[in-house]
Amino acid sequence: MKIAVAGLWHLGTVTAACMASVGHDVIGIDCDASVVEGLRGGRLPVAEPGLAQLVEEQVRAGRLAFTSGFEAAAGRELIWIAYDTPVDENDLADVEFVIEQTNALLAHASPGALVLVSSQLPVGATSRLEWDHRHRGLRFACSPENLRLGKAIEAFTRPDRVVLGVRPDTDRNCLAELFRPFTRNIEWMKVESAEMTKHALNAFLATSVVFINEIAELCARVGADAHEVARGLKSDARIGPGAYLRPGAAFAGGTLARDVSFLLDAAANRGVSLPLMGGVRESNEQHKGWVQRELIGALGDVAGKTICVLGLTYKPGTNTLRRSGAIEICLWLHSRGAVVRAHDPAISSLPEGLEPIIELRASPVEAIEDADAALVATEWPEFRSLTPDEVVSRMRRAVFLDPGKHLEAALSHDPRIQYHAVGKAS
Repeated sequence: MKIAVAGLWHLGTVTAACMASVGHDVIGIDCDASVVEGLRGGRLPVAEPGLAQLVEEQVRAGRLAFTSGFEAAAGRELIWIAYDTPVDENDLADVEFVIEQTNALLAHASPGALVLVSSQLPVGATSRLEWDHRHRGLRFACSPENLRLGKAIEAFTRPDRVVLGVRPDTDRNCLAELFRPFTRNIEWMKVESAEMTKHALNAFLATSVVFINEIAELCARVGADAHEVARGLKSDARIGPGAYLRPGAAFAGGTLARDVSFLLDAAANRGVSLPLMGGVRESNEQHKGWVQRELIGALGDVAGKTICVLGLTYKPGTNTLRRSGAIEICLWLHSRGAVVRAHDPAISSLPEGLEPIIELRASPVEAIEDADAALVATEWPEFRSLTPDEVVSRMRRAVFLDPGKHLEAALSHDPRIQYHAVGKAS
C-alpha cells in the first residue's frame, strides 16, 4: 500500500518506519524542513531505542522517504495523520496546529483516499475534518495513538490490541489488512467512541496515579509503606498486577493531563459536570509539590544549597525534555537560589535557556559531589550503580529523595543516608 504519514516527531516517525518495515511504500511528510533534513541524514527528532536503525534500514531498502512538500500526499491510498499535538505548560493542547496542518495536507489528497487519524485530538476532531473535506470524496477513520516513549516500536508492532473507529463497515477489511502484520486483536467501534476511548484510558490512568499518591501521603503519616499497600491492591483479582498503581512522582509530560483537559472541556461545552476529573487534576497539582516539601523539610531552605538532580528527560529511554517534571523542579530550585547540578545519560548539552540554570555533570558520581541533597527525577537504570559509600563520602549531606523507590534496594536501609520516598515515613 502507498502510505503518507503526516507529522514526523515521535508518533509519525515510529509509524512511518514500522509500516515500511512490513513492505509498504511510505512517505513521511512534515512542514518543518529541518526535521526532514535531519531524518534524511539519520538524525531523529527524538531518541527512541531501535528507531534510528529501523529508519536507516527502510530508507536504504527504498520503502521509506521524507519530504516537507504536502503535494506528496497525492496518489497515496492511505494518509495517516500522526502529528504529536503540542501541549503547553498548562496542559492545553494546540489542536488548531494539527487541524491546520492536516487541512493543508489533505488539500492534495486524491479522491477515495482513506484518512486515518492517530494524533492526540479531542473527541469530534475527526468529524470536523470530515466536514472540512466533505466534497472531496475522502474516507475517515480513527486509531488513537498508543505508543510509549522508550518502548514505542514494541508498542506499535506488538500491541495488546488496536482500537479502530470506522464510518462505513467497508473500510474494516482494508484496515484489518493494514494491521494484520502486528495484530488481529482489533476493537472495532464508532469514530467518536475510538476518540473517547483514548481520553477515557488516559483519564483512568491519571486517576490511578492520583489515587495511589493520595493513599501514599496518608501511609507516610500512619507508618504504612505505600508500596506494600500497592502490592496488596494488585494481588486482588478485581484490580490485577498490571494496575497503574505505583507510588511516586505526579504525572507530567502532558499526555495524561491533556486527555483529562479534553474531557473537562468537552463536558463544560455540553453542560456536564465532571467533579472526579476536576479533582484528579487538582490532586496531581498538589502532589507536584512533594519534592519541594521534602527538600524544605530536610534542609530548611534551599537557597545557597547545592541540589543534585538525577535525570532530566521526560522518561528513561528518550532524550526529550518537553514537559519534563525534572525540568520544572530545576526551574523551581533555581528560582529559590539553589545551585542545580544534574546528570542524565541521554543529555550531553542543554537548550540555551537552561544552560545558565543547570550544571551538567558527566556521571551520577560527579553530579552528587558536595551536594546537600540529591533527587532521582528520571528513573534511568544507570543510577542503580550508585553505592551507599559513594553517597555518604561524596555528598555534603546524605539526603536522598527517591519518589518511586528506584534506588531503594541500595540506599534505603543504610542508616547514614536520610532516604525519602513517596508513601514511606522518613
